[in-house]
Amino acid sequence: MELVFLGTGAGVPSKERNVSAIALTLLQEENSIWLFDCGEATQQQILQTSIKPRKITKIFITHMHGDHIFGLPGLLSSRSFQGGKDLLTVYGPPGIKRYIETSLMVSETHLTYPLEIVELKEGMLFDEGPFQVMCQKLEHVIPSYGFRIVEKDKPGELLVDKLREKGILPGPIYQQIKENDVVTTLDGQAIYQHEFLGPAKPGRIVSILGDTRNTEKHVELVKQSDVLVHEATFEDAKKEMAKNYYHSTTTEAASLAKKARVNKLVLTHISSRYQEEDSAHLLEEARAIFPNTMIAHDFDQVTIPVKKA
Repeated sequence: MELVFLGTGAGVPSKERNVSAIALTLLQEENSIWLFDCGEATQQQILQTSIKPRKITKIFITHMHGDHIFGLPGLLSSRSFQGGKDLLTVYGPPGIKRYIETSLMVSETHLTYPLEIVELKEGMLFDEGPFQVMCQKLEHVIPSYGFRIVEKDKPGELLVDKLREKGILPGPIYQQIKENDVVTTLDGQAIYQHEFLGPAKPGRIVSILGDTRNTEKHVELVKQSDVLVHEATFEDAKKEMAKNYYHSTTTEAASLAKKARVNKLVLTHISSRYQEEDSAHLLEEARAIFPNTMIAHDFDQVTIPVKKA
């Protein structure tokens, strides 16, 4: 599980930062990639990485501002020419369906794969396979959402020595025990799975928030995340401006991370008023409150390691 930051700027592209797009690679977990937002030129950014558009199976749009959606029609179209055959599902706020369908219609774009469009409602978005995804409305000028991606706990290791003591030798039955609550052996023994598995391996949690003003209501959404991705459009000195424009500062994002007891904070959506030489100052502000903070730059990669049991 890895985050790849394809665009980390706010509002307009700059020489140093493209506009918003983040890929969550789940190649080992389910052989797919999820994309969060798709600003202008996201396709061009993808070309600088190893990401294959045909592997993108879900796209989550946080809100309908242009710096988060203007790259979407082009990416959907190009996926048809890049081997995309599998279902692609786009999740986004009300209006996303009309935006996509109108863009494809007026450009006479015909996709070679099935496309599903789901307009967001707060709560559990889906629970399928190894993941649950929840969403919550944030506080922005237009409806904006944050996502909590939860990997389900994995079964513990099979206690082979204990099975041998019971007279159960290696073979197909070991796989059966892993997959079933109770297995009956050929001689009639009932083998209860929970007695022969080690502690479960806790799943990972990633929270990715769209544009938002600072508010306490986000704590529950992001609590105990392994990684929290949060916008930091402004420095602390611009706190009043951030409030007026429904955005957050470095210190507000760090305060949320601290209150929610997350493990790592990644700041993104940096205003183009800040140049590369300003990064140290922005990072210092956040780290004074929450030390395990980084500022994302385009093409940065953040690996979320598997937790130990």
